[in-house]
Amino acid sequence: MSDNALLTVKGLKKYFPIRGGIFSKVVAQVQAVDDVGFYLNKGENLGLVGESGCGKTTTGRMIMGLLVPTAGEVVFDGKVIFEPETGKIRVDRRDIQIIFQDPYASLNPRMTVEDIVGEPLIIHGIARGKEKTERVVKLLDTVGLPPGYKDRYPHEFSGGQRQRIGIARALALNPKLIVCDEPVSALDVSIQAQVINLLEDLQAEFGFSYLFIAHDLSVIKHISDRVAVMYLGKIVEMAETDVLFRNPLHPYTEALLSAVPVPDPTLRRERIILEGDVPSPINPPSGCRFRTRCPYVMQVCGEQAPPLEDIEDGHYAACFLRY
Repeated sequence: MSDNALLTVKGLKKYFPIRGGIFSKVVAQVQAVDDVGFYLNKGENLGLVGESGCGKTTTGRMIMGLLVPTAGEVVFDGKVIFEPETGKIRVDRRDIQIIFQDPYASLNPRMTVEDIVGEPLIIHGIARGKEKTERVVKLLDTVGLPPGYKDRYPHEFSGGQRQRIGIARALALNPKLIVCDEPVSALDVSIQAQVINLLEDLQAEFGFSYLFIAHDLSVIKHISDRVAVMYLGKIVEMAETDVLFRNPLHPYTEALLSAVPVPDPTLRRERIILEGDVPSPINPPSGCRFRTRCPYVMQVCGEQAPPLEDIEDGHYAACFLRY
């Protein structure tokens, strides 16, 4: 872990119960997130990547306090925000904000832009009336929208403009950490570039940290300082972005990187095709969760779960091949 960490997560778990029968007893559990740990430094951008259903969004929502963890420890800016003994979450909403994935569903269609962006200012008693309007206009200008847009409704905007409104809302309280839950996945490619560049400019200007959740490795490579790779509820590899893309240590990361398109028709990349389907999080495989699809599987992989260990200078991997 780091001495400069803004956010520290240890042993984070989230199990969703499945109920059945006449009395709705718990018959099984979905192990959405299982023993996840990482740190995020001040002013840093940590990319959290993995295929759909691996637990990325659930992890982000637990850090936000939108979901109560089943177990684990979350420390933000030196303060414990989740107490496993009592199950209580104590999050300072002013310091942690979120940009949602869907810019069409995350904005209230009955509220004007001024109401949407200004609502956090009212809730936290920061500004009202004329002062609130002035702050909203300034926030819109910060994200590249004209001040006249404050009186319009969400349906009058494009997807990229709506996401900028969502970003303005996240900036309203001047947070220390912003959780970006796949903020560009619903946008056109050209608009994606604009939003990503905007996020980078805002980080350079205000100095906050990002937890950037995505499944697009090209986006992650462009915007992240470090990358954590998740598979079936666990982090299997974590390293600085350049190091991970140059020298992946986990077979799953190798397979993900082999699928990234190369913008050069003369170059040929050997694609690694994983066999089988992703196992169910209700009944995950014993030992290493990736072993049912791993081309290098060994006997020990089914007997023990490989720990996430520092293999070389901050490059973490959970794979018996590397020990």
